[in-house]
Amino acid sequence: MGVAGTLEYLSDMLSSVKKPKKKKQIQTVALKVRMDCEGCERKVKNVLSGVKGVKSVDVDLKQQKVTVTGYVEPKKVLKAAQSTKKKVELWPYVPYSLVANPYVSQAYDKKAPPNHVRAVPATATITETTVDDSYTNIFSDENPNACSIM
Repeated sequence: MGVAGTLEYLSDMLSSVKKPKKKKQIQTVALKVRMDCEGCERKVKNVLSGVKGVKSVDVDLKQQKVTVTGYVEPKKVLKAAQSTKKKVELWPYVPYSLVANPYVSQAYDKKAPPNHVRAVPATATITETTVDDSYTNIFSDENPNACSIM
């Protein structure tokens, strides 16, 4: 083994030590951004287009929704959007067909787009209290005094 063989051997050993970089997956991040005019829309679009890894930025002024697609992290996109001094939050709405109880007090939102409700954890469910129970008994068919109340 000569000098060339030794260099090749060392080169192979050093290249095997390097770990391959973990490739980021393409993601879609939806944000709710308070925008009033087309100037606001342009400003938000320009700032988010400058984030490293962004492939496309779609802005819906009517719904106040910004969709960012690319090799990005949601936290970085959120931070970049907040740098525009606009009120920004992750998109809180989901289609109401995906929620078990779409009209629970935490989920229902008048400002939500059509056919959407707020995304709430599964722990938020309808709970029946004793007060609710008494109202259902008052107007029950089994209650003989129900007619007198009406």
